[in-house]
Amino acid sequence: MALYVQKYGGTSVGSLERIESVADRIDRWLASGHRVVVVVSAMAGETDRLIDMGGRLGAEGGGREMDMLMSAGEQVSIALLALALRARGHASRSYLGSQVAIRTDGSHMRARIVDMDTRHLSADLDKSVVPVIAGFQGVGPDGEITTLGRGGSDTTAVAVAYALKAHECQIFTDVDGVYTADPRIVSSARRLDAITIEEMQELSSLGSKVLAVRSVEFANKYKVPLRVLSSFVEDDSQNTGTLITHEETAMEQPLVSGVTYSKDEAKITFVGVPDTPGVASDILGPVGDAGIEVDMIVQNTALDGHTDFTFTVRRQDFSHVMRLVRDVRDRVGGREVVGDDDIVKLSVVGVGMRSHAGVATKMFDALAKEGINIQMVSTSEIKISVVIAERYLELGVRCVHSAFGLDQ
Repeated sequence: MALYVQKYGGTSVGSLERIESVADRIDRWLASGHRVVVVVSAMAGETDRLIDMGGRLGAEGGGREMDMLMSAGEQVSIALLALALRARGHASRSYLGSQVAIRTDGSHMRARIVDMDTRHLSADLDKSVVPVIAGFQGVGPDGEITTLGRGGSDTTAVAVAYALKAHECQIFTDVDGVYTADPRIVSSARRLDAITIEEMQELSSLGSKVLAVRSVEFANKYKVPLRVLSSFVEDDSQNTGTLITHEETAMEQPLVSGVTYSKDEAKITFVGVPDTPGVASDILGPVGDAGIEVDMIVQNTALDGHTDFTFTVRRQDFSHVMRLVRDVRDRVGGREVVGDDDIVKLSVVGVGMRSHAGVATKMFDALAKEGINIQMVSTSEIKISVVIAERYLELGVRCVHSAFGLDQ
């Protein structure tokens, strides 16, 4: 009897009919002799609705109360699913994160899991009881409810799978796996049967929304087997999804496994700043002090003792950063500060890059043939990212996808 942890997202439990469908699926897995632990999100749109209400009443500075508010969504879905399983003849028990207990640090709205008590879950499994756990939430060292941030239910599922030494952590969502590109943009995008955990981590961090990046990081660190499947494919034999593997067979690895993009980008350029030690720190120091993450950084070759310094931030932070850096400009000098939030980051990812040259050239050539100008470049061992104008997003994704033969 293999143990599976199955996570169902908001769209998967978005209505009573969808909850009934999830219960039917779990019923089939149990009938096959497997043991199942379930992690669920709030019903689709519920967390956003709660956040909106909290925002109208002054959410700023109210981390504790917002966690109390946001954690309420999962309480509904776990109870409904447990009831649906009981109606099918299966003993089931719902758990809030604090009841498990999933212990986190004390950070409200962005907590990290530090420990988990599996005694209740193990006892349930021994008695053939199906635990249904609220994702996205835990309990801090002071006994307060905490939430894990966006995508936190994925992280909960991976952590539960690790703690229980599950055979596999299965993430059921509204897509049937990981694709070579966004199928809404590239009609010829293909579902991958398998992808390495490193590639999945890069894709998630670069804009792919299939899995939350923190869950992939956790799975990578603790070697948790992951699989992405669709909750909308009723025939389980046809719902094999994509395996996120920790094994890498070099001979079989394609040059590039996927193309992804992020619209959450903005760039700021300091034009003509002095090329002296400490200028980069002076520019980025206030940005970091404000808790704003910087992504790509480019500094041009100095001319006449001056240089241009460009960096990117999330688009939602753009206005705030522009206000911060105007004060910095007066201190460090420079001709002007230029901002642009009409950009996107386009990336290719593949472990095959480790053993092949010319990947960047092929990507650059594909974009050049379509007249798409590259504004910034960033690379790592298994990815290449470029910044381009947002109006070229779909064309850029399609031409790069085709250049690497991903549509064949």
